[in-house]
Amino acid sequence: MLPFLTADVPGCGGVFKATPEDFEVEELPAYEPSGERDAEHLFLWIEKRGLSTQDAAKALTRHCGLKEKDVSWAGLKDRHAVTRQYLCAPARFVEPKLADLQVPGLTVLRSARHRNKLKSGHLHGNRFTLRLRGVRDVDAARASLAALVKAGVPNYFGEQRFGLGGDNAARGKAILLAGGRHRDRFERKLFLSAYQSELFNRVLAARLSDGTYARALVGDVLKKVPTGGEFLCAEPLVDQPRVDAFEVSPTGPMFGPEMRHPTGDADALESRVLVDEGIERALFERGGGETLGTRRTLRVPLALEALEAEGEVLTLRFTLPAGSYATVLLRELLKD
Repeated sequence: MLPFLTADVPGCGGVFKATPEDFEVEELPAYEPSGERDAEHLFLWIEKRGLSTQDAAKALTRHCGLKEKDVSWAGLKDRHAVTRQYLCAPARFVEPKLADLQVPGLTVLRSARHRNKLKSGHLHGNRFTLRLRGVRDVDAARASLAALVKAGVPNYFGEQRFGLGGDNAARGKAILLAGGRHRDRFERKLFLSAYQSELFNRVLAARLSDGTYARALVGDVLKKVPTGGEFLCAEPLVDQPRVDAFEVSPTGPMFGPEMRHPTGDADALESRVLVDEGIERALFERGGGETLGTRRTLRVPLALEALEAEGEVLTLRFTLPAGSYATVLLRELLKD
């Protein structure tokens, strides 16, 4: 089991997602569409229930006679939730048919044109409203949240990254060991990414366990917040105040040939994970463009906007940066 940041605080108890309305997610776009009439792309601000982002996109492609590649989005949103986000599609094909679009669980709230196509990652983050029912210890929830606001939320990849059977990472490793080939391109990308994600989680778990989660180590690759610039830590005493202030954060590996390598203590820790796994860094070259590699921060800032308790129902409103998982925060609260 992955270690908790808030291991010294008991779980608050409760049940999550008794109904889709218990999990609301609203995308925070990196930019809004310009609205220029002659722009070729149409941004659709949608609300969906009981549909994944891919489900909503496929419904749009079928209705408008598009190819799947014609519809894009900035980030994937949960099926078992009420979510709001942008989809993007060619305006000339979609606008004439938009009024007739009728898909259960899907509502187009507004639309506007934009010159550029929406691409994956074009968002600042997500705003969440979560409800826990049957909560036994509100004070424990408050204590865990206070610790997460102060130190940051562990940037683990959530369980959904690893598939319903939890074997996506193992299948990714098998693909690399077999030379990088796989019959299905989508599955190949999914499984390889899951394997990189599992190894990142192991590095993060090791740094939580040894107390270096929010510490600058000699040789750490530190990432600037929010610009994303990276640099090697040469003097921890100089960089630690910036870590404490959330100006920079230590990072972990998404292994691949283009990933920036740490040195010193940080490199030794990451190398131990590979040794324990029985693989070498060069293995990720077999993944081609799917495993080029990058650095991911070990923690993300939590912007807690509200905590409301009414009887045994606890409502949380908070914002997390793009790419992080609200389920990881809930795991810290529930301890299950």
